[in-house]
Amino acid sequence: MNQEAGRSLKKLRTEKKITLERLSKETGLSVGFLSQFERGLTSIAIDTLEKIAAVFGVGIDYFISPPKKPDTSVILKNHALEVSDIISSNIILRTMNNNIEDKALYPRLIEILPLAQEEDIKTYTHEGEEFIYVLEGILTLLHKNREYSLYPGDSAHYFSTEEHNWTNKTNKVVKFLCVSLPNPLYQS
Repeated sequence: MNQEAGRSLKKLRTEKKITLERLSKETGLSVGFLSQFERGLTSIAIDTLEKIAAVFGVGIDYFISPPKKPDTSVILKNHALEVSDIISSNIILRTMNNNIEDKALYPRLIEILPLAQEEDIKTYTHEGEEFIYVLEGILTLLHKNREYSLYPGDSAHYFSTEEHNWTNKTNKVVKFLCVSLPNPLYQS
């Protein structure tokens, strides 16, 4: 991901005629770091990538390239999982399907990074239903005005029309599977 993101940054920076020095001043990142990142020689934190995206007025997803060509295989190897979205710099979503547009289910591997400070988490509703299964860490599930701590091996299945949300209240990464219906990317 870092090499693709670095190449995308260099291309965008060149198109916009922004020097490394100017980008350094606007982001507070060193010219050396930015140069190494563009060449794929260093990794980057999500919040740092968000600073860069803000300078160009693009979303963080601009730097994360989609798969080169659709894979029609029913098998998805672990090494082929790609980041499909990043939310609020601490939630990383990976779609667990090679060709998600032709499936009704929406399977995702979700990682929630620890927060620097506690946030007020709001519940929400949407169409359908969700099934979650915790793989690692302690997931806090908010459901219908109740709070549940889910540990590895625990699961929950609920209608998405019921008030819900999830968060990480620990200092460790939380990783879980989320399978939902309907698939917002489904094209029948």
